[in-house]
Amino acid sequence: MQVSSLNEVKIYSLSCGKSLPEWLSDRKKRALQKKDVDVRRRIELIQDFEMPTVCTTIKVSKDGQYILATVVTFETLSDDYSKIVFLHNDRYIEFHSQSGFYYKTRIPKFGRDFSYHSPSCDLYFVGSSSEVYRLNLEQGRYLNPLQTDAAENNVCDINSVHGLFATGTIEGRVECWDPRTRGRVGVLDCALSSVTADSEINSLPTISALKFNGALTMAVGTSTGQVLLYDLRSDKPLLVKDHQYGLPIKSVHFQDSLDLILSADSRIIKMWNKNSGKIFTSLEPEHDLNDVCLYPNSGMLLTANEAPKMGIYYIPVLGPAPRWCSFLDNLTEELEENPESTVYDDYKFVTKKDLENLGLTHLIGSPFLRAYMHGFFMDIRLYHKVKLMVNPFAYEEYRKDKIRQKIEETRAQRVQLKKLPKVNKELALKLIEEEEEKQKSTWKKKVKSLPNILTDDRFKVMFENPDFQVDEESEEFRLLNPLVSKISEKRKKKLRLLEQQELHGKEEEEEPEGKPSDAESSESSDDEKDWVAEVRKQRRLLQQEEKVKRQEQLQEDQETVLKPQFYEIKAGEEFRSFKDSATKQKLMNKTLEDRLKLEAKNGTLSVSDTTVGSKQLTFTLKKSEQQKQQQEAEKLHRQERKAVRRSAGHLRSRPRRGRPFH
Repeated sequence: MQVSSLNEVKIYSLSCGKSLPEWLSDRKKRALQKKDVDVRRRIELIQDFEMPTVCTTIKVSKDGQYILATVVTFETLSDDYSKIVFLHNDRYIEFHSQSGFYYKTRIPKFGRDFSYHSPSCDLYFVGSSSEVYRLNLEQGRYLNPLQTDAAENNVCDINSVHGLFATGTIEGRVECWDPRTRGRVGVLDCALSSVTADSEINSLPTISALKFNGALTMAVGTSTGQVLLYDLRSDKPLLVKDHQYGLPIKSVHFQDSLDLILSADSRIIKMWNKNSGKIFTSLEPEHDLNDVCLYPNSGMLLTANEAPKMGIYYIPVLGPAPRWCSFLDNLTEELEENPESTVYDDYKFVTKKDLENLGLTHLIGSPFLRAYMHGFFMDIRLYHKVKLMVNPFAYEEYRKDKIRQKIEETRAQRVQLKKLPKVNKELALKLIEEEEEKQKSTWKKKVKSLPNILTDDRFKVMFENPDFQVDEESEEFRLLNPLVSKISEKRKKKLRLLEQQELHGKEEEEEPEGKPSDAESSESSDDEKDWVAEVRKQRRLLQQEEKVKRQEQLQEDQETVLKPQFYEIKAGEEFRSFKDSATKQKLMNKTLEDRLKLEAKNGTLSVSDTTVGSKQLTFTLKKSEQQKQQQEAEKLHRQERKAVRRSAGHLRSRPRRGRPFH
């Protein structure tokens, strides 16, 4: 479907879709549209398209080429859309030609519906008045109105056979007038006839829909949900059909080929036989309905919904599809148990770019190319002949593609080449191997399977962002995984093999050389014995690496040559020493990380590692000048006390000779 705008009026071109070309012969069309006559009774929603606002009325032009929708109601005076009359909700009447707005006039009361009497060129308007206003288009003036017995009139219609004018009133009556004599010829009390024994009526049934069919048949819809079928020769209805929803009937239409009547309220569309009243089928659209229109002489149904959207439905058994969408007839084949696909075997659809590649742009406009949609149809034999001339090696390419396809099929039956991510390839390979082992396990059905990290979007960044790359040389990795180097050697070898296969595109995955599976399984039993030795080995290696780093750092500090720098003292600060000023200025211009490194270098901060891979920081608090002076005073006091201190060693008693005194 294509949408264009002309004079602020949107035009929906429904023929810009898949359909049968008009230049096909009738025999070819019949062959393409061949179908079984016994088809299920089913309705298919073909498409729907948005509207700028909610529309209440939808109609098809007399030539069947245009679909029109408006807010209140309208009528086409010509076979196409070149002459249209619109009735607005503000009492205005607008006349439009094919080029746009033409003329505007106004009626005395608010209008609800109108009909066009073509023999006399009169427009009959009904609305919130007892009068029916007449506007003669030939004379360009209003004529004397028709005075009805009703307080208000809701709908009206004119019989296309003998020109009888009928209007539906809010009192539940239908008044019929003869336009030739401008006199009333009959009145039908539909409100009384719509009340049946099994119906529940809570309000007065008013006339909400009215439609003529042929010379003698008329269908009337009420506001309480009943549809009455009349023969104009009798004041009693032939048939009364209740929708059972209690909603006003929005629209009534006749389908002559199957003797069906389509009646719709805001919730459902019912199709029933006008002779027996038996329900044929029903349709409940997604949105509430405002109006329904049956495409003339076809099985297409158009709906104006309460939402700003129009729906196009196709009912295959009601009749053929319109010519502009004849492809809908193929839907009947899709409803069969064994549908057959319809293709154009004798033609090839090509675009203008395809013609440029084939060098056939000079054929545009010739009988060899048939314009269709956004391209052209050309004879399939001519297409293959030109394609072979342009590319003589097409068959060889086709043959190579087939061989490559066969190889891929056989490869899929063997070993699948694993697609590894760019980041953490070894971790991804480990997860793939674990997943394969879990799939091969005998108890996999008993254990609930956990989500795979590789396919989980939450961990997708871990295999895409290089910042998440696992550093196997870090201290934490080596201490927490003492055996990872030995276990991962086999995986690294397999990883190198997969990378080589991706690089060279080998057809089969070679098994990495090494020890047999029995030897590998025997090695797993010795892993626990080697665990302690491996941990000690990793610790010794870490200590040696740390010692080498300290020596290199010490040598770098000794070789560093300090250059003199000049600093400016800020206002309000006291200069004490070059060292303090330079250190303070350096600390103010550095980040926290650089400050910690500088303090560690000066000895005020020490960093040490633990056995579990954690970091331990030790800060040395800097002493203030007052604390330093107090410590110096205490030191001098201790030295003075030590200088004046006298020894008490001479007071020690000496042992006496002789007998002890008692």
